[in-house]
Amino acid sequence: MHISAFPKCYLDDICVRKTMTVFDWIEMSKSLGAEGLEMYSGFFESLDDAYIDRVGEAIQRAGYAMPMLCYSPNFTHPDPDERKREVEKQIEMIRITRRLGGRGAACRVLSGQAYPEVSIAQGVEWVVECIRALLPVAREYGVILTMENHFKDGYWQYREFAQKMNVFLQIVNAIDDTEYFGVQYDPSNALVAGDDPIELLEAVKHRVKTMHASDRYLEPGYRLEDMRQADGTLGYPKGLVHGVTGKGLNDYDKIFQILKSVNYQGWVSIEDGMNGMDEMRESIEFLKKMRAKYFQ
Repeated sequence: MHISAFPKCYLDDICVRKTMTVFDWIEMSKSLGAEGLEMYSGFFESLDDAYIDRVGEAIQRAGYAMPMLCYSPNFTHPDPDERKREVEKQIEMIRITRRLGGRGAACRVLSGQAYPEVSIAQGVEWVVECIRALLPVAREYGVILTMENHFKDGYWQYREFAQKMNVFLQIVNAIDDTEYFGVQYDPSNALVAGDDPIELLEAVKHRVKTMHASDRYLEPGYRLEDMRQADGTLGYPKGLVHGVTGKGLNDYDKIFQILKSVNYQGWVSIEDGMNGMDEMRESIEFLKKMRAKYFQ
């Protein structure tokens, strides 16, 4: 098991406000003690090879690997031409993943947005079709596609189509390739979906390729049962907030016991830091202790 970091706290600074660059983040991250840096497609100012190579060189100089590139394709768009364009964009991300991380690096896929007019059956069909179209490319580049049980890309209008476990599993189980396709497991996203993170992990434990180790905790006066919406999800309610990994609602001892039972060898990335770099360091130290406890 290897540990990487993702700067959720600086996402808008890098992608929207442009007050930071990916190079700034790489330099800042040196104090964290991680072994890899997860990238996000919105970090890049350009997709030209020269620029991507500069990013890769900066990652290497800092002593890191680049194990995962997060991308958010929208495979549920009702327009078939738009879906084709989304596949083409994901192919470009696969190429960049290989350039930054080499063979065996992971490139995240999502299902897409939960458009009100798209039925579950139709959406599942479209997503599976798109992922199957990507697999020959992933195989060619030696890049692993990892589908995350996600809540919502921060820059989308609608939540994730496959947010709920039953829809997520329909898609994952329809893809037979276990070498170049798998799961990016996020226990906190299961929580906000109104699902049991342990139940989900048990269902996908043999397919997990990468993991986000985030955590959520309840602020005083809030209860999970009071937050459920009509569809059973929680969304991102005010009283359920990001915190230090291992101090929230997720049972990380149980999670790591399950991962150990399947001899998990992949990367675990903290998705943290909403309250600063000190919390990120604390989360990484927690993961190191869990690794020593269960994998060494």
